[in-house]
Amino acid sequence: MRMIVLHQIDPVALQLGPVAIHWYGIMYLLAFGVAWWLGLKRVRAGRLPGVNEQAYGDLLFYGMLGVVLGGRLGYALFYAFGDVVRNPLTLLRIWEGGMSFHGGLLGVLVACLWWARRYRLHFFDVVDFVAPLVPPGLGFGRLGNYIGAELWGKFTGAGWGVVFPRSDLGPYTGMPLDRLRELHANGALDAFARHPSQLYQAALEGLVMFTVLWVYSHKPRPRYAVSGMFALLYGVFRFLVEFVRMPDAQLGYLAFGWLTMGQVLSLPLIAIGLFLLWISRRMPVLTPEPKAA
Repeated sequence: MRMIVLHQIDPVALQLGPVAIHWYGIMYLLAFGVAWWLGLKRVRAGRLPGVNEQAYGDLLFYGMLGVVLGGRLGYALFYAFGDVVRNPLTLLRIWEGGMSFHGGLLGVLVACLWWARRYRLHFFDVVDFVAPLVPPGLGFGRLGNYIGAELWGKFTGAGWGVVFPRSDLGPYTGMPLDRLRELHANGALDAFARHPSQLYQAALEGLVMFTVLWVYSHKPRPRYAVSGMFALLYGVFRFLVEFVRMPDAQLGYLAFGWLTMGQVLSLPLIAIGLFLLWISRRMPVLTPEPKAA
């Protein structure tokens, strides 16, 4: 059965004169909005004893800064150092993509550390609290990648997949949309169908991780356990999806004809996740202190 999709989504959601509102930016707003809502539920359930809604608002604000600054700096360091050296202003172009999860994660951890010291809380109690709030944002971010037709996968070589006309890798690049639709209807583009790796990641890193972490953290867990589960799941999911995702053009494969930078950066997360789960077995469990309605 032929299931080839022609990607036709405009990455600009709304054009207001010279101002373009990109879907990618809207995905970030949705990510922070959902994190705010879920975090309030956890605060009111007493998942971080001694913290009120105002304090959580501060944590979310610092976390947002950590995501944006860490994500862009991480991308520059891991994936596009030369480009940023040549033009530092590229750091500001977040609507073009180019956000590193691993850099954003480091940024959030720095924000959590600063906030935890300010409120005299154990760093990993804060990270355990935050971990279940992150996957929806990852899912929205990957949907933004799909809409923007970036970070696409390898050719499927089968009767299914997605054709990305803006991939700059096919003979159809630059063709009018009407002509592309005609070629797609005739099956002439089937050989260029790719894995929608962005959607794979949205499902695994977003939906599956959120479901597992939300259910897992629903009952009190020992310190480090929720953070460990987050690191392990993300590391495994990212490592696996990289096998069907195109490597970053400026880097290519780093070794063996298949190892990517995303996999290299995910291996430490897998190891850290396993280590945190192991040491959590002897750690204290936070007792929730539900807040009054």
